[in-house]
Amino acid sequence: MRFVVRSLILFLLLYPCGTAIANDYPSRPVTMIVPFSAGGPGDVIARILGNAMSATLKQSMVIENVVGAGGTLGTNRVAKAAPDGYTLLLMHVGQATAPALYAKLPFDPVGDFAPIGLVTDVPMLLVTRPNFPAKNLSELIAHIRNNGDKTTFGNVGLGSASQLCGLMLMSTTDTKLTPIYYKGGGPALNDVIAGHIDVYCDPATGPTPYIQSGTIKGYAITSKARVATLPDVPTSAEAGVPEFDVTTWYGLYAPRGTPKPVIDHLVGALQTALKDPALISRFAELSMAPVEPDRATPQALEAFLKTEIGKWGRIIKAAGIEPQ
Repeated sequence: MRFVVRSLILFLLLYPCGTAIANDYPSRPVTMIVPFSAGGPGDVIARILGNAMSATLKQSMVIENVVGAGGTLGTNRVAKAAPDGYTLLLMHVGQATAPALYAKLPFDPVGDFAPIGLVTDVPMLLVTRPNFPAKNLSELIAHIRNNGDKTTFGNVGLGSASQLCGLMLMSTTDTKLTPIYYKGGGPALNDVIAGHIDVYCDPATGPTPYIQSGTIKGYAITSKARVATLPDVPTSAEAGVPEFDVTTWYGLYAPRGTPKPVIDHLVGALQTALKDPALISRFAELSMAPVEPDRATPQALEAFLKTEIGKWGRIIKAAGIEPQ
């Protein structure tokens, strides 16, 4: 009985506090941490999303790039941040692959975060340097087979979308590529443009404008259908490799323990942002779209994250990759 009484008193004391926080939140700019370099896909999405959410929050949203260790440095920064709603994380599928890739994570991808909602699913684009000799995906695969490990492949590091896409490509085509490691998608894409690396697999947000301008070559997109922004780029199925099917998704998180009224406020701002015509148009220009409203919720993101952790754990183990 004493426990029940104490719990009730604690609830009554904290409830008004949570309401006051919600009424006052946000009273200053909110920081959204992107654990990858400026110019990469996550950075681009964060800036579009942050701009749209700031209109509802009535505070500016500051994008901070915290680079290193396959995204774990920036993610850990948010896990250890004050749970007050002023430090958020925009993270992709790497939130689900981290448990299988790292032996000693400094955070729990599920337990240390308060999910806010999914943002978007982004198809991957397989691209090459502008003077690469292959004319289509079949010729690209043949070139890789004939040149063995001489063909270089841009890789943003352990657990990155580019690494996962590369694993899928090599697995489905029975080929071998030599990885070249980068700290972020921006630097990797720059080296494809400059011709310093041969092949790269990147979320569609990055390469789309460069394919449109002819700066790099696009061989396949991993969406179910061709996208309007790249009508000449076939889907992986159309290009003859239907098993080459991988997309990267982005979710928004706060530190675990963030008051529910604050999370509710952020969920509302996220859902309003994803309906913003300017955001929808900008996303479409980059060959992606916002998720449906029922997926932009804490419950949907948490359930999806747990499913993805199981899925990628099996794939990574089957590829023979040991946790580091």
